[in-house]
Amino acid sequence: MAGQDGGQAAAAEATGHAAGQAATPEATRRGAARAAGPELTERVAVDFAGEGSGVDEMSWGMWEIWHAMQGQRSALPIGGRAPLEAGTTLAGLAEELRYLMGRFPSMRTRLRFDDRGRPTQQLFATGRTVLEVYDAADGDDPDDVAAAVEEHYRRTVFDYADDWPVRMGAVRKHGLPTHLVTVMHHLVTDALGGALMLREVRARQTAPAAGLQQLDQARWQRSPAGQRQNDRALRYWESVLRAVPARQLPGPSDPRSPRHWDADFRSPALTAALPVIAARTGAAMTTVLLALFAVALHRTTGISPVAVRPVVNNRFRPGLADVVCMVAQAGGCLLDVEDATVEEAVQRAGSATLSAYKHAYFHPERLRELTARVSRERGEDVEVGCFFNDRSAHLPPPDGQDMTAEQLARTLRTAPAGSTFTWTARHDIPAERLFVTAEDVPEGLRLEIRIDTHFISPAEAEALARAWEAVAVEAALAPAVPAGTAR
Repeated sequence: MAGQDGGQAAAAEATGHAAGQAATPEATRRGAARAAGPELTERVAVDFAGEGSGVDEMSWGMWEIWHAMQGQRSALPIGGRAPLEAGTTLAGLAEELRYLMGRFPSMRTRLRFDDRGRPTQQLFATGRTVLEVYDAADGDDPDDVAAAVEEHYRRTVFDYADDWPVRMGAVRKHGLPTHLVTVMHHLVTDALGGALMLREVRARQTAPAAGLQQLDQARWQRSPAGQRQNDRALRYWESVLRAVPARQLPGPSDPRSPRHWDADFRSPALTAALPVIAARTGAAMTTVLLALFAVALHRTTGISPVAVRPVVNNRFRPGLADVVCMVAQAGGCLLDVEDATVEEAVQRAGSATLSAYKHAYFHPERLRELTARVSRERGEDVEVGCFFNDRSAHLPPPDGQDMTAEQLARTLRTAPAGSTFTWTARHDIPAERLFVTAEDVPEGLRLEIRIDTHFISPAEAEALARAWEAVAVEAALAPAVPAGTAR
């Protein structure tokens, strides 16, 4: 049930390069290629057709990501580039684009805006798009050209009313396609939907697309059953908003300019400790990771309870398991970990997040209205600005499956020395107050921590990450240690 949304990661990828790093010769070549800009050689027209058409309200998942896109002034583009197999032809790539556009309704959907600028979705049954072709010159590395095309696609503003949401370009050298670049704005799908799309493209599925597509979702959400779901979710949300502490994050102790900072935290110790705690508690690793996060935030700030919005994929709901569109939404919960052991914190997190998952399906516009009303009535800001998005598959750590207990204990004690915390970007693009994303990397787990320095300082963010690791190691080695110890 936990989150599978790629928006924040995609936004980070699009907002800047690592700060303070010396440029390598390869990076210099890539930078020169990007600065020059890709030169478009050819445009191959691609006609497509698919099932369904019509106009309706945006689905709740679309509204959720639309708020993020508007708030961050970005299409939050997703996608990327990849080398092509030898023998790939332009005709074959055009057919792939035709398949994508025809099979997945979200790729044939544009927005319509009324006089007030309020969007609705419009699905087209037919249309024409283009496959763009970029030729690499004799002295160019095609991968550099593909990188420049990807950056061009990410940085070029989408016209949501007149552009198709998918951009595809082929890089060619000596007349042969070498790379494919595909970038789309985030209204098309969430991360799990993107994985489903790739699976269907590889299999070239021809059966009708399964599940409730975005127009179907909008109709159900407007139905009596959908309105009952929305009402239940908002009643739950009101109970959360009336109980959140007035101080949810440390506050503006060290506001910076640029205001928003991004960090990369890699912890072999946290990767090794998670399965130990999960096995002992019987909880899912995503629950353990969230509980440890709450304990670390409480330990470093004293804030209790911890208010957090876990991103929920929502694909356990009827009709949403296999759809390629936006259905992920961020729920909300309060985690009371004060004076609890980590095992107790994990148990409480399991109960709290279960309620959050159950009620993470609602109209985001109505939640905005509710948050504003409760803030007025309480006389303080009750918006929950701390997000947790676990995109990791939590695979076993490298070389960790055959360890003896003594070897594991030694690894847990020594692994923190190999942890790295690196600030990767500083920018003034609006973002959430605190957004943590967990995802897989070859060596284990990567945590991306994005902060608004008006709510949490750079030093506090690093202290939070180090405490997250320390709590995990302590819990794996000595499970009865109270969560608040060593604050």
